[in-house]
Amino acid sequence: MHARTTTVRGDPQAVDDGIDYVREAVWPMLRGMSGCVGMSMLADRDAGRCIVTAAWATDEAMRASAVAVGELRDHAAGVMRAESMQVAEWEIAVLHREHPTGDGACTRVVWAEGDPADLDSMVDAFRMSLIPWMTELPGFCSTSLLVDRGTGHAAAAVTYADRDALERSRKTGSAMRREFVAATRVQVTEVAEFDLAVAHLRVPEMA
Repeated sequence: MHARTTTVRGDPQAVDDGIDYVREAVWPMLRGMSGCVGMSMLADRDAGRCIVTAAWATDEAMRASAVAVGELRDHAAGVMRAESMQVAEWEIAVLHREHPTGDGACTRVVWAEGDPADLDSMVDAFRMSLIPWMTELPGFCSTSLLVDRGTGHAAAAVTYADRDALERSRKTGSAMRREFVAATRVQVTEVAEFDLAVAHLRVPEMA
């Protein structure tokens, strides 16, 4: 499984317009494309930052979508009055769902980087060590791990049922990251929290 993420930094006042556009225009088009297995959108309304992730069954399907998705992306950037836009392509290395998400769900994203040669052992450690720990947290819904095998970059998303559960997990999440970094030699480059604004995911379990 593969994913393309589009990160838009725009006008905070335009975030809700961007969410509406993704729901009403982007997702209906994506779900009709061959090989598309879902889409999500994370939104930080205060910062004007959104991340749209489209998931694909194969790398070939993802690449075949590039032109059509690029047109949607350009229009979304206009709707959100984007100051910058970043596109990245990933392999979906892990996906685990414990509970379905509903309205009010929130997601913490952790970006990291390390030696590409150590990526498989890092993925194994995520599966074997972090997931059992995360499933014990109140309000935990799901987690995913995206990796770029060429660069050694990774992005882990952990979704909780609501903002309160997300906030209550901060201390434990920080402790988990410290232990994981010490065990795997990856470097955490950023941690950010978002509302899960759109969730249409049909990616099969990959834990």
